[in-house]
Amino acid sequence: MFIGHFGVAFAAKRLAPRTSLATLIVGAQFLDLLWPIFLLLGLEHVRIVPGITKVQPFDFYDYPFSHSLTMAVRWALAVGLLYYILWRYGRGAWVLGSLVLSHWVLDLLVHRPDLPLWLGGPKYGLGLWNSWPASISVEVLFFGAGIWLYVTATRARDGVGRYALWSLIVFLFLGWLGATFGPPPPNVHQLAIGAMAMWVVVPWAWWADAHRDLR
Repeated sequence: MFIGHFGVAFAAKRLAPRTSLATLIVGAQFLDLLWPIFLLLGLEHVRIVPGITKVQPFDFYDYPFSHSLTMAVRWALAVGLLYYILWRYGRGAWVLGSLVLSHWVLDLLVHRPDLPLWLGGPKYGLGLWNSWPASISVEVLFFGAGIWLYVTATRARDGVGRYALWSLIVFLFLGWLGATFGPPPPNVHQLAIGAMAMWVVVPWAWWADAHRDLR
């Protein structure tokens, strides 16, 4: 899942209004922000296998440190605790930790059975990536609902709050279209570098959210 995770981050603004959208996005995408770093360090591995699913050409055969359930729980606790130590906002800490864990749950919907429960443990996945209609419907539903919840919970203070937000949304949507319908990356190194580019979304989201007020 790609834009579905961002949709959950947008929606979470209603639950933790004092938490920046940028921070919420980091929570929802935390496992995927770690994953390319672990790939580049050689701690995790992936194969590019066109046709392994109808939607995505990746064989995620080894990523227990970023995407096993037990590690996702640990990352969620660590992120939530760090946020609480820094900001003393209990609701935001709980929401942020829940967003980290939600990534594994949403991935469970779309992945083939490649998500491990623990290092060397059994792997699960419901495989919606084997159906174009189901995969696209779930992504668009989560993304659209999250945007609606965010937009109805906040209002633009100025032009930056309006155009920075909608340009971010367009960027995410076009990025998803490119990743879904474009050709696969030529090699794993390029895949990891491309995935690292997702970090650009974080300051962009902070900029947009800083120019919006709660309704």
